[in-house]
Amino acid sequence: MVDAALTSDRIGLGIASMIVGIAGMSIMDACAKWLGSGYPLAELVFFRNFFALAPILWIVWRAGGRRTLRPVWHLGHVLRAAGGLTAIFCFFAGLRLLPLADAVSIAFAAPLMVTALSVPILGEHVGPRRWAAVIVGFLGVLVMTRPGAEAFRLEALLILAAALAYALVMLLTRRLARSDTTPAIMFYSTMISLVVSALLLPFGWRTPEGWDLAIFILMGSVGGGGMFFMIQAYRHAPAAVVAPFDYTALVWGTLIGWLVWRELPEPTVWLGVVVVISSGLYILHRETRLHRAAR
Repeated sequence: MVDAALTSDRIGLGIASMIVGIAGMSIMDACAKWLGSGYPLAELVFFRNFFALAPILWIVWRAGGRRTLRPVWHLGHVLRAAGGLTAIFCFFAGLRLLPLADAVSIAFAAPLMVTALSVPILGEHVGPRRWAAVIVGFLGVLVMTRPGAEAFRLEALLILAAALAYALVMLLTRRLARSDTTPAIMFYSTMISLVVSALLLPFGWRTPEGWDLAIFILMGSVGGGGMFFMIQAYRHAPAAVVAPFDYTALVWGTLIGWLVWRELPEPTVWLGVVVVISSGLYILHRETRLHRAAR
């Protein structure tokens, strides 16, 4: 049975927000891959959060200033920041070693994890058909990563770890959205991540040169903007509905990867992507039918 409170969510707005947010995050990922070969990982994370502060502070000001930053669930902000740091460190590390489209494809495990983990974390109901879709989706992930095969790449595990951390972040975002404002969720997560990554800077630093500084600024700005839209998506719609629209990242990842690095996913990756996306779209179909029935 679907929570009656969710039937009033603005599903369309949530989906549109997720698509816009994913576009911004895809550009951020491309910037991180471009810079990753020449700069320490902690420095990438630091500048991603530092330059994300400008759009976040503007959002805070537009929303009403300091009064919007009063936290209600303090631990939730800490947990969300910890999950975000884990996700971004693992994903940026994997991007150094994998083609952009491959990394994005493997990360598609995250929406499936969101659906599976929404039961114990959010108390949402997932029926047997959606559980079957989740299992089929994970089989698609195995096709992409090919564990045990000669072509298996250990760095794929970094992307899977990032996907798990990201799924937890998205579920914590929806939980936080019940009590805290969107500006507060963005601000505290970014500030905690900024402080932690700043503490790691003495262990590795390279002063940005030339156009690299502009790319750092772009990475942080579009990352902050993308995070805002994704938080809005989870505020307006259930996790199981908006999560499958993460798949639009494949379009951006493939396009950017081909234009910049002339990279294209291998045939087995495409096969796994079809399986994963099909399972995700089925989950979306089932969730939509449940909402219509509830209304």
